[in-house]
Amino acid sequence: MVMNALTANRLFDSGSERADTHLVTLPLFHAFGQTISMNSGLSTGATLVLMPRFDAAVALRLMVDERITFFAGVPTMYWSLLQAISDDIDTSHVAATLHRAVSGGAALPVEIHSRFVQRFGVRILEGYGLSETSPLAIFADPQRDPRPGSIGVPVWGIEARLIDADWNTVTGAGDVGELAIRGHNVMKGYLNRPAATRETIRDGWLRTGDLARCDEDGCYYIVDRAKDMIVRGGFNVYPREIEETLLTCPGVSLAAVIGVPDERHGEEIVAFVVPEPDSRLEADGMIAWCRERLAAYKYPRHIHFTDALPITASGKILKRELRIPGPADAAVASGR
Repeated sequence: MVMNALTANRLFDSGSERADTHLVTLPLFHAFGQTISMNSGLSTGATLVLMPRFDAAVALRLMVDERITFFAGVPTMYWSLLQAISDDIDTSHVAATLHRAVSGGAALPVEIHSRFVQRFGVRILEGYGLSETSPLAIFADPQRDPRPGSIGVPVWGIEARLIDADWNTVTGAGDVGELAIRGHNVMKGYLNRPAATRETIRDGWLRTGDLARCDEDGCYYIVDRAKDMIVRGGFNVYPREIEETLLTCPGVSLAAVIGVPDERHGEEIVAFVVPEPDSRLEADGMIAWCRERLAAYKYPRHIHFTDALPITASGKILKRELRIPGPADAAVASGR
C-alpha cells in the first residue's frame, strides 16, 4: 500500500512544486479512494476536502471555492459533473486551478472524456487497478501524447501480460486476452479462501477477469469485463464497444449494455439509455442508428429508456441490477 501511494505521487507529480488540494468524493473504504486520495494525499501533506456523499453540483462549487488542484473519480462522476454545469458556475475557474484529473474504477468512455476536455480544458488521465492490486497497476503516462480509450502502461515495478483460459500468454498484436498483473502491489490471497486464491494467482501473476488488448507501444486498452461479454449466435460481443457508440448518438446522455438469455441466439443485446433533457429519442430510430454503425451481430435489438442507472457506493454502474421493464415502465423497441 505504501509503495502504491508513492508510485502514484511520482506519476501525478504530486508534492514536488506545490501543495495539492484534493477533492475527495470517493469512499475511503474503497481501494481507489484509499490509495489515490487518502494515502497519496497525506504522504505529501496535501489538503483533503472531504465530501460525505458525491453531489455533482456541490462538487463543482467546491472546486471553485477551494481551488481544487487534484480530482480523482469514476466515469459516472465525470458524467455527472458535465450534467451539473449551470450558468452560476464558471468552469474557467475550475480549469484555472485543476492540475490533475484521474479516472479509474471502470472504463472511461471516450465521448465523456472528450466532453470534459471541451468544457474544462483538462485532460483526464485514466488508470487501471483492482482491490487485489492495491489498486494502481496501469496508468496513462502524463509525458506521452493522449491516447483516448487507453489505460496506459504498467506503473513502476509492475508487469502485465495477456493470457488465455489456461494461463498461456496471448502474443498476437491487437489480440484480446485476460489481463494478468504481477508486482509488489499484488495481494497475498483471499482471506480463508485458498481455492479462490489458487484459481486467481499463479507464480505471482494475478488474473484480473478483465479482457484487454495491447498496442505496438505497450499501451493497454480494456475491452470489457470477461463476465460481461455477450455471446450472440456464437459471436463474442463486448458491451463497452456498443456503449461507446451509443454515447456518440445525439440526445444520449448515458448508456449501459447487457446480454439477456435468448432461445434463438443464446444471448440477445439490450441497451439501457438515459436521454439528455428534452431529447426526442425513439427506440426504433436508435436501433436503426446503431445498425448503420455496428456489425449485424453487435447492434442492440432492444432499447430501454430510463431516468437513471443503478450505481454502487463507489460510483460504478451496477449492471446486475438492470432489469428489462414492462411496457408501462419504459419505452421499448425490438429490432431483429
